[in-house]
Formats: sequence, C-alpha cells, structure tokens
Amino acid sequence: MSTTDPLVRARALAASGGRRVLGIAGPPGAGKSTLAARLADALGPERAVVVPMDGFHLAQAELDRLGRADRKGAPDTFDAAGYVALLRRLRAPHRPGPTVYAPAFDRSLEEPIAGSIPVPPDVPLVITEGNYLLHDAGEWASVRTLLDEAWYLAPSEDLRLERLIERHVRHGKEPAYAREWVARSDEFNARLVALGRHRADLVLDIG
Repeated sequence: MSTTDPLVRARALAASGGRRVLGIAGPPGAGKSTLAARLADALGPERAVVVPMDGFHLAQAELDRLGRADRKGAPDTFDAAGYVALLRRLRAPHRPGPTVYAPAFDRSLEEPIAGSIPVPPDVPLVITEGNYLLHDAGEWASVRTLLDEAWYLAPSEDLRLERLIERHVRHGKEPAYAREWVARSDEFNARLVALGRHRADLVLDIG
C-alpha cells in the first residue's frame, strides 16, 4: 500500500476480508497507545479492537522474585511466549466462536489485569501496540510473522522524552526519579527497540 495515512491503511486492513492484525511499534513514549486508540475510535468497536503488548508485563511480585524489578519494561520482564500465543489465537478466530479475552496493563496499579479486553470473533482488525513487536530475539522473533502490517513510530526525541517523563509523574513517580528512570531504563530499552525499525512496513515521523 503506497499511502502513509494511518487511518486509510487501517481501514483497508479492516476491509480486506477475514481477520487482520496491525502492529504499532516504537520506543517508550512514542505515542503508540494514543495512535492505536485513535484508529480504533475512528473505525468503531465493530471493526477494530486494541490489544496492547503491555498486558503481558510480568506481575510485580514475579519481577521481584526474578530480581528484574529495577528494569521493568525490558524484554525479559514480559511473558513474550504468552503474547505470541495470543496473537496466534487472534489471527484465526472461529466463527461462530467464543470471544477471546486479552489482558490489559493498569498504569495506576503498575500491574497486568487478565481478561480485560474482549475480542469478538467477527471483529476484522486487531491493533496491537508495544515496544518489542519488531524485536528479533527469543520468543519476540515470532511476533513480526504474525502481523499483517507493522508500523514504527519515530517522533522527535525531545517530544518523546518530555511526554515520557510526564507520564511517569502522572502515574506517581517524583519528577527527579522519573527523569532518572527514563535516562537509565527507558532509554536503554529505546535503543534496543530502534534496532527493529528496518523490519517495519511503514515508519511514521509523527508527534
């Protein structure tokens, strides 16, 4: 598809017949969840549903047990195999068949919540978004093969960092700690995410 208009591309996927999966990747703070929500709102609940990768965060207690809590958000702090299994299930819905329930991530609790997002079998487009959709290591390598299209969001770095810090503060971190966390953890992850940019069908330089 030649157009770079996200809504035009999403509408075409939803109208192409059968179930399609659109992946939106990018570094932390790139605006992935915002774009996914806007597309789903424009298409309507009968045509699109958003299933975020963040629903597969490991629970805080498990991160503590594994000694990974201080780098929450890194690739090995997610249940990547579980995410891949859900994508495979979503790609081939049975009609008539049961509604599939996907997990969400509650930022106010900083915990995943199971069974939060219903995906009826007749919805033609699943929009999934997250950092590691284009990551090629371990279980993550299978994700790209399960996406009909993959986009990469690349906003200006200043804008991305500003709203990333604001998000951490909004969800309870002190400003100084939010800046330290972004510089230490989020930016390490951002550099890792950027390595998969070339695997995207479309790169969007949007704010």
